[in-house]
Amino acid sequence: MSTDVTNQRRTPFQLENLIASSGITNPESAESTRAATPLNPGTPVSEKETFVVNLSTENHPVLSQSEKPSLPHEGESAIPEDVQEEEIENKEDDWVHDPRNARNWPVAKKWRMVMIVSFYTLVPPLASSMMAPALPEIGEHFGITNPTVVSLTLSIFLITFALGPLILAPLSEIYGRTWILHICNILSLAFNLGCGFVKTTGSLIGLRILAGLAGSAPVAIGGGTISDCFSERDRSSAMAIYSLGPLIGPAVGPIAGGYIAQTVGYKYIFVVIAGLSGVCAAFGIPLLRETYGPVIRLRLIKKSGQDVEKVETHPHLVAAHGPGSQFHVLWVNLTRPFILLTRSAVCFLLSFYMALQYGFYYLMFATFPTLFITVYGFNTGTSGLAYIGLGVGFLASTMFGGWFGDKVYQMMTQRNGGKGSPEMRIPALVLGSLFPPIGLFWYGWSAQAQIHWIMPIIGTGVFGFASRHSCT
Repeated sequence: MSTDVTNQRRTPFQLENLIASSGITNPESAESTRAATPLNPGTPVSEKETFVVNLSTENHPVLSQSEKPSLPHEGESAIPEDVQEEEIENKEDDWVHDPRNARNWPVAKKWRMVMIVSFYTLVPPLASSMMAPALPEIGEHFGITNPTVVSLTLSIFLITFALGPLILAPLSEIYGRTWILHICNILSLAFNLGCGFVKTTGSLIGLRILAGLAGSAPVAIGGGTISDCFSERDRSSAMAIYSLGPLIGPAVGPIAGGYIAQTVGYKYIFVVIAGLSGVCAAFGIPLLRETYGPVIRLRLIKKSGQDVEKVETHPHLVAAHGPGSQFHVLWVNLTRPFILLTRSAVCFLLSFYMALQYGFYYLMFATFPTLFITVYGFNTGTSGLAYIGLGVGFLASTMFGGWFGDKVYQMMTQRNGGKGSPEMRIPALVLGSLFPPIGLFWYGWSAQAQIHWIMPIIGTGVFGFASRHSCT
């Protein structure tokens, strides 16, 4: 079988094979050599080579590098894959310019994904802290006399909330981000609803553990969804909206929880959380689309009905993400955090510092009801307003901390000849780390001295500003 291929372009995958067989090590020189010495008309081409050309250019003609359009939202991918692997996969087909790539979707579709994922991410932080003002009522209902156990019903949520991403993030790279979000949201709905109607303390703690595990999915996956849709040059606005959930959720939740517990009882705090999860499902299931590139590409292969032929043009994609590689992907992603934590001093110290800050954060949550109800005479509803100080501190830190950190980074980059490095974020972190002890001392001293109730709240605001600034 022969064909005239004088004016027919070769696919990147075909060119890769020709380069390997010819011993040329520079793909660009190979392309220029082919262009300078075209094949004569009637030159026979192998049957396999002709098949690959026809298969790859049948629906999506391959353009040369100079002919490829420059899309405004292209950029180096931030998905957790090696750069070498990504380069190989992009040579197998022109995925970078493919309209089915989430980076090349219309802007309106991208922002729809951002809004849905941000809504998903708002609910678990609310669930983590919304019951805080109702802790005295919960302790009385279950007959809990030990204050440590009462606090445990609140803070136990964070154990699996922190560990869940180690499992759920790798699963999202095997089965896709969308279905992990949907399934975990429905499980979170069920577990939180169960918390409102259990009969024993052990059942409440057990369901809080499971709710934390299911609720960690949006925090683990949402950032990846945004990086799938936006390049590093234009994702800052999307990340700002996405981060509002973890930022204001823990502070806004207790405000609503206090009045809910006072008016209709603590059980309805969990009913409201379950209702919000239901609203997420109502919008997310029909509207949220898969954004993770390798999973989209494998689904397209299966949908085409030409598995054998398509696999021939995507060998590295299938080897890295296809059937049989699930356990490898899961193992690599499960072990990577522990390797970073144990072998990188910087990673360990930053993780330890953030864990310490979150410990102080939820310790405040557990002490607020007792302090403001017992000492200052607040009722359950108004005690929730005491959390406004933390929320204001978080928001102020987001606005000032980001601006200050960028200023320091740009200044140090200019001094370094225009080259930036991650270490240039450290000075802003060091400055922020000086203030959490001030906020904690302010809160503790003013509470012990029982001076005006605004003083402990100001102290919590200082702590919230400093801890959020130093952690970002």
